[in-house]
Amino acid sequence: MTRPSRDRPNDPWAFDTGQGGGSSPNRSPTREQPASKDPGTREPAATGSSTGQPSTGQPSTGQPTTGQPTTGQPTTGQPAAGQPTTEGRAGGRSASAGKRSMDPEAMAREICLRLLASSPRTRSQLADALRRKDVPDDVAERVLSRFTDVGLIDDEAFAQAWVQTRHNGRGLAKRALAAELRRRGVDNETVNDAVESLAPDQEEQTARTLIARKLRATQGLDPAKRTRRLVGMLARKGYSPGLSYRVVKEALAEEGTDLGDLSEPPSFD
Repeated sequence: MTRPSRDRPNDPWAFDTGQGGGSSPNRSPTREQPASKDPGTREPAATGSSTGQPSTGQPSTGQPTTGQPTTGQPTTGQPAAGQPTTEGRAGGRSASAGKRSMDPEAMAREICLRLLASSPRTRSQLADALRRKDVPDDVAERVLSRFTDVGLIDDEAFAQAWVQTRHNGRGLAKRALAAELRRRGVDNETVNDAVESLAPDQEEQTARTLIARKLRATQGLDPAKRTRRLVGMLARKGYSPGLSYRVVKEALAEEGTDLGDLSEPPSFD
């Protein structure tokens, strides 16, 4: 005998067991519950981008990959632009070491040849250059003597060429030329022989040419001041006071300048 069910008028889910045990048509279907997660199982990380696109393994725009240099940066172990490589520095050190280890006589020959290739030099000038390079005195003397024997060093020829070149180019007189040669280490006998190669009339003619070039630049000055300037110019080039005054006075007279009482060589400006 079936026990009658209790009335539960306030229960919306009540059902009548006397209707064949069927469920009430007003009953809500059962909700599916998600499967329980195994606490030891970890969900794989999302491989796609935030926009839902699959990852291609490429870095985002503007981001360098790991281990790659950014634009303009040198890679590890590579020198920056303009910096010498380790091999270059090593090569420079080797070259310097080679020069230091060079035979002193070979180094002396190289120094002399390099200087003579640029311009003629006196023996004294070459000796000074070798001394500055710490070449031993005995080695320097041996090399210089050998160069003199073969004609690479010739102080007499140097002095003669110097006199002619400086006289014709700069208008220098004997006294100035002799001073220049002595400063370059030429001995007195060689200097005297070289400057005496200038004939007296050649020196005077050069003085007249120099004065003719300067006359126009001094026009308008007081005759005495004008004379002092012209005489002083010749004196600075090594001409004697007597020759300088005579040449200037004759040039001004030819121009028509009245020198007045100016009869003695004036003091130089």
